[in-house]
Amino acid sequence: MERWFNVGKIVNTHGIRGEVRVISKTDFADERYKTGNTLYIFMDNASDPVEVKVKSHRVHKSFDLLSFEGYDNINLVEKFKGAMIKIPESQLGELEEGEYYFHEIIGCTVVTEQGETVGTVKEILTPGANDVWVVKGKGGKEILIPYISDVVKHVDVKEKLITIHPMEGLLE
Repeated sequence: MERWFNVGKIVNTHGIRGEVRVISKTDFADERYKTGNTLYIFMDNASDPVEVKVKSHRVHKSFDLLSFEGYDNINLVEKFKGAMIKIPESQLGELEEGEYYFHEIIGCTVVTEQGETVGTVKEILTPGANDVWVVKGKGGKEILIPYISDVVKHVDVKEKLITIHPMEGLLE
């Protein structure tokens, strides 16, 4: 069964020529929204996604503006408001060494270099210079693990295991 990944949410239309305003949920907007790429629109009231080809992409203010082949006026895209844009797992690209997709990290067990279980990654925050992994520890306590080489020593996405070297005060 195909797994789907969110790349954006259509929040509104833009103008009268069929553009939609998208809040992007991907780190690779230029790659994902490249002219000719196939995307899938998942609407709440539809049983199957709508397959579309990107006709144009541009950035306006904090939004990505997309238009799709065959959808050249506002009346045709109005129904997409509130819909999620997704891609199948088969469209995920290869990442550089030390880079991971969120779905690969969330659910991993975090252990110290001594083998002590810290908890499970529940969420990833992207506040700025580096990602922060939110780990649900013993007793439901949240532990924030910065994704930096001083702390994260090994990531094994196949085994869903992350080994860390906790800096002083990190696990308190």
